[in-house]
Amino acid sequence: MFCPSCGASVEAGAKFCPECGATLNNENTQSNYEQPNEYQQQGYTQPDYQQGYSQPYGNVPMGGGTNRSIVLCIVLLFVTCGIYGIYWMIKLNDELNNLNGTPEDTSGVMVFILTLVTCGIYGLYWFYKMGGKVDNIKAGMGMAPSSLSSSILYLLLALFGLSLVDYCLMQDTINKASI
Repeated sequence: MFCPSCGASVEAGAKFCPECGATLNNENTQSNYEQPNEYQQQGYTQPDYQQGYSQPYGNVPMGGGTNRSIVLCIVLLFVTCGIYGIYWMIKLNDELNNLNGTPEDTSGVMVFILTLVTCGIYGLYWFYKMGGKVDNIKAGMGMAPSSLSSSILYLLLALFGLSLVDYCLMQDTINKASI
């Protein structure tokens, strides 16, 4: 048998998953439960579906994302002298958390405050973490992962002052997941 939450192998009759600790019962663990897919084997897990999401697509619950025009976001960023970038960062964070089924993760406002207080250092960590969430969403949509993880790509782009490209890549993933 396999855990429906993380895909780990579970002994017959077990009440809890030895890997993720999910509660198991006869309804969600059957001996003919399908083998974990390649993304679950790489460590991506099935998020808990929160009330209010629409139907799940792959491993990622859909909903929680806003389809925005990337070009319009860039224009607004320049017209407002960067102020729209703060709003965009907060929304990207919250929407990626929702799409990953982890709305309880650090809020966008807290990310902004921590980035401000640490003079941008927390922002680098944030880009790295968002790359992992983007990879998880792409895996849930059935898209093959790229050879370079998004976490490393986002961190490198941010280090070279190309955070705007990171925002655009994140928004593109949200747009695709929100269709």
